[in-house]
Amino acid sequence: MNNQAQRWFESAFRSLLGTPLAHWLETLPQQMRTFESQGKHGEFDKWCRMLEKLPQTTPSGVNFSDAVTIGEARDIDSYTEKQITGLLKQFMPWRKGPYSLHGIDIDTEWRSDFKWDRVVPHISDLADRLVLDVGCGSGYHMWRMLGSGARGVYGIDPTQLFMIQFQAIKHFAPDNNIHFLPLGIEQMQPLNAFDTVFSMGVLYHRKDPMAFLEQLKHQLRRGGELILETLVVDGDENTVLMPGERYAQMRNVWFLPSVDALTKWLERLGFVDISLADVNRTSLEEQRATEWMTSQSLQDFLNPEDLSLTIEGYPAPQRAVLIATRK
Repeated sequence: MNNQAQRWFESAFRSLLGTPLAHWLETLPQQMRTFESQGKHGEFDKWCRMLEKLPQTTPSGVNFSDAVTIGEARDIDSYTEKQITGLLKQFMPWRKGPYSLHGIDIDTEWRSDFKWDRVVPHISDLADRLVLDVGCGSGYHMWRMLGSGARGVYGIDPTQLFMIQFQAIKHFAPDNNIHFLPLGIEQMQPLNAFDTVFSMGVLYHRKDPMAFLEQLKHQLRRGGELILETLVVDGDENTVLMPGERYAQMRNVWFLPSVDALTKWLERLGFVDISLADVNRTSLEEQRATEWMTSQSLQDFLNPEDLSLTIEGYPAPQRAVLIATRK
């Protein structure tokens, strides 16, 4: 096994001991061995070698409650700043953030802090909670969960570049109970143990949304809280848009329900206390190209003559956040 990956995974295994998540160890170690032997991206070992070149630093402080900020510019010299910047740019594109490392601002495609600021006033206190982030990307929201007092934060996402980006950030703040595992939700055993499960920006990528929601449910303990964010359309409880081959240039978009339809789905699966926390149309300030993500972004996916429509003629991206409790 890659020595770095082995350390990452063993740290996650140790963190489960003595917690309500301990039974995850029935399947997780073998899954990580399988990942190492069969599932690695062709660039994975090269990315790990680049991670090893990141210099050791001593941050003067960290802030995960208001942002993801580790250290200050005065903590490092100009050579080290250039070294860190050059290595981090090898892991482009950076999509979710932003991050600040010793004054180096990783200006990601998404201002994920905008979404977090909309969500956090509506959720239960995360203090001392065990939290799962499904489809966590590079882990921006995981750090904010930690900053909100979570006891342990676990992110799953099969995209290995995101895991590398997460580990690049964690290199500068290693001693935190926050872990990334290269899994999809369909690989998760029903743990029935997390206090809080987040799923933000995943549902519309699933061919079977009901099965996905049920998988989320079975990660929660009874009384646990689901925070679900997804693309929605206007309409009543019978309104669901299934776009054609592309939606906003994305090929893997399947179902965009109305808020009422999504609420009905959750009710059918046995969730209770379902509430709408937020509805927001994605702005060009929230998703855009930057020097850390230089390819096309939202502006290129909307009708230039009518920004309320995608380039294909569908309603422009609108996202809702629903909060629900497992009965």
